[in-house]
Amino acid sequence: MTHFVLQDAAPPRVSDIPTATAPAVSATTAALLFENVSCTFSRPGKESQTVVNKATLSVAPGEFVSVVGPTGCGKSTLLNMAAGLLFPSAGRVLSFGKDITGINRNATYLFQGEALMPWRRAIDNISAGLQFAGVPAKEADERAHLWLERVGLSGHGHKFPYEMSGGMRKRVAMAQALILETPVILMDEPFSALDIQTRQLMESELLALWQANRKSVLFITHDLDEAIALSDRVVVLSAGPGTRPIAEFPIDLPRPREVSEIRNTERFVQLHTQIWDVLRSEVLKGYEQSKR
Repeated sequence: MTHFVLQDAAPPRVSDIPTATAPAVSATTAALLFENVSCTFSRPGKESQTVVNKATLSVAPGEFVSVVGPTGCGKSTLLNMAAGLLFPSAGRVLSFGKDITGINRNATYLFQGEALMPWRRAIDNISAGLQFAGVPAKEADERAHLWLERVGLSGHGHKFPYEMSGGMRKRVAMAQALILETPVILMDEPFSALDIQTRQLMESELLALWQANRKSVLFITHDLDEAIALSDRVVVLSAGPGTRPIAEFPIDLPRPREVSEIRNTERFVQLHTQIWDVLRSEVLKGYEQSKR
């Protein structure tokens, strides 16, 4: 497929950028495939609004893909369609060759906000998904203790969410999602509420866990630094309404990565400049639309 490497400092016009196409992965093998997908919402007494328009995007097995774009452009809409929480008005969304017609059992969703049950201890929050799936209590508890250790919270399993810091709660949420061992992980700005120091620690923790099992990840973020530091590929969405992927960039930074160090490298700065050259004009368009 075509990748975009932009050299000029001036931001390009969207009309000059070819529409991004899916990577060379077949519909049967792609962990996720959005195939010419549109999503239109009906509004009583108003015209219908097309949030996503003819979008094509794929995630290969074991690939970490981040999606960036202006506020309100439809990033979370794509993620909700991948989860089976929302269905396209046109086109198809597939996971490993099968149309997503209900909740995507191949995927786990890590939300932006708090999703822990406040009446459950950390260890019980982590094991909840296994219990709901019918895993025997003893096995669920053993696996939960293993994941508690993996996210660096050994000795904190007895704590309730209100007794933990924001970073600790996010670690519990990560363990709660990853313990299910689904082949696809969906993440909607999971670290946006954390302070910058905790955020970088969590990004490094996520990369270490991902490196160990190489699940497919579709990651939504407003933070371009974060997208580059974590990903194999960064996809840029156009400003809405009717958003679509307009460019994508392979991230050729070596792995394993330490996010606090990789951001200081020359290649990281080059990638940031190239992607921002495309993203900047879309952010400005989105800002002007929001004012109207």
